[in-house]
Amino acid sequence: MQQYSQQAKKILKQYYGYDGFREGQEELVTSILSGRDTFGIMPTGAGKSICYQLPALMLSGITIVISPLISLMKDQVQALNQMGVYAAYLNSSLTMNQYFKALEFAKTGKYKIIYVAPERLLTDSFLEFAMQAEISMVSIDEVHCVSQWGQDFRPSYLKIIDFINALPKRPIISAFTATATKEVKEDVIQLLGLEQPTVVTTGFDRTNLYFEVKHPGNKYEEIRKYLEEHPNTSGVIYCNTRKNVEEVCDLLIRDGYGATRYHAGLSDWEREKNQDDFIYDVKPIMVATNAFGMGIDKSNVRFVIHYNMPKNMESYYQEAGRAGRDGEKAECILLYSGQDVVTNQYFIDHARENEELSGEALELVISRDRERLKKMTFYCFTNDCLRDYMLRYFGEYKDTYCGNCSNCLTEFVDVDVTKAARAIVGAIDAAGERYGISVIIDAVRGSKAQKVLKFHLDENPYYNTAAEYTIPRLRQIANHMMLTNYIYLTDEEYPVAKIAEAGVDFLADEEAVVMMKFPKEERKVSAAKKQKSKKAELEGDVDAGLFEQLRSLRYEIAKEKKVPPYLIFSDKSLADMCRRMPKTKEEMLEVNGVGEVKYNHYGEQFMQLITSYE
Repeated sequence: MQQYSQQAKKILKQYYGYDGFREGQEELVTSILSGRDTFGIMPTGAGKSICYQLPALMLSGITIVISPLISLMKDQVQALNQMGVYAAYLNSSLTMNQYFKALEFAKTGKYKIIYVAPERLLTDSFLEFAMQAEISMVSIDEVHCVSQWGQDFRPSYLKIIDFINALPKRPIISAFTATATKEVKEDVIQLLGLEQPTVVTTGFDRTNLYFEVKHPGNKYEEIRKYLEEHPNTSGVIYCNTRKNVEEVCDLLIRDGYGATRYHAGLSDWEREKNQDDFIYDVKPIMVATNAFGMGIDKSNVRFVIHYNMPKNMESYYQEAGRAGRDGEKAECILLYSGQDVVTNQYFIDHARENEELSGEALELVISRDRERLKKMTFYCFTNDCLRDYMLRYFGEYKDTYCGNCSNCLTEFVDVDVTKAARAIVGAIDAAGERYGISVIIDAVRGSKAQKVLKFHLDENPYYNTAAEYTIPRLRQIANHMMLTNYIYLTDEEYPVAKIAEAGVDFLADEEAVVMMKFPKEERKVSAAKKQKSKKAELEGDVDAGLFEQLRSLRYEIAKEKKVPPYLIFSDKSLADMCRRMPKTKEEMLEVNGVGEVKYNHYGEQFMQLITSYE
């Protein structure tokens, strides 16, 4: 193990320019190199790709990386080529001539790493190649897709084990994902036939990310205000429909922002062009559906704003995690509205992603998706630490105060909401637990809405007993009652409000009190100020003028080489150059992210600029 570790560290510095491994990487790399099946669960931005790429460079044969993401394949192959490593991808973006030419090169042993889509594995042409090649490792990215317990189940992933079993010699199997619950972990190990695997979970916490949930009246104005306060930054704005993407992007362009768009309704050519404009910083703001981002390793994304609430925590954490991949401070902001729940419920009930599923299997997937949506909704209403809520969802328990989310930076006061709580639970009980939560809220507020009258809820003994509360406040209280298990919603297309055991006890106990936290008008420290102070502290002695000149040089080189700027050097590397001011090769190689290969390509140009700047 010690020998593998030393060799791996040498390769890490030579090719990647890093002096040491991040948490979990060394254990995963040495496990693979010792010949063991390996399963890594690491959050987005934690460096999963190094865990299979680095061993691939050291193993004698070829490594096959299975991924469903065309963008990831393209991005990682470009990055490997920049480091002097021959790699290729085989997917539907290639013409037939390109595909067979790449396969011919693969047969000659030109490539150490080949990325392939799961649908290609059992094709005659790929199987013919695989039967003759020396395959040292098969590595599966986004491995949660193999499990029906996962949020992105893909039936094509079930064919991976058939491919592995068809090989003349079983290779090392490695598997990686950013999000996996206990059920998903067990499913992956069983379905892929992992043999006594090394399982490493590094923890889901990304301490550099700031989290906030807002309930704005005008979502676009909230975005515009944020961009005014954060000029010249790159970020992603996620929307849940193509229509929202178009509207938000058009408004941003109208207001003078460098924005572009990405969704499945665009042509392949336009999607690729817009993605490249974002990656190359031609247009630093991307407005997109969740079709965008998987496998995009753009390191200088300083914010991710969700214009709409995603349908589960797994998706949210993965999408938000595309911010701050360089380890620098970044912000993840979710803009919630009640319509988001309705839209997501529609998507779940009419999902057609897995057409191979039917009957009980499909109902099971839909049922799990509804439960995930409830927990995502609770996240938008909790007054507890947002980071702690997410970590607990993934089975990780830490401090209940992170100091870097909107809830931890807000001063709350305890408010007695017993009257409204009793009205809601009592109305559900008196109505025979037959109606949805929205009409119950309308009833206790004394509404004469059509549904209230149709269901005779104006005759309910709790009708109009909470008239002094606003609808938004009653919704908050109802969500709190669900979060604390007083009431719950049934798992069906039109959820019905029911009373849980704690709610029954609450109605029976006339002395019971329900307290809720509500924010004071002023925060202890505004999130924006805290972020700015942290950024200033982090940057320390970085010269802003030099940093911008280094960025300009990087941009010019990237244009000439036709690669994304972050593949030349990351922002973190440029900031480290500013601090160290290297003048020799040895000093340049001490900079974070500068290895031998990148130094040989670009080191002299950056050192010349630094010397002339002084």
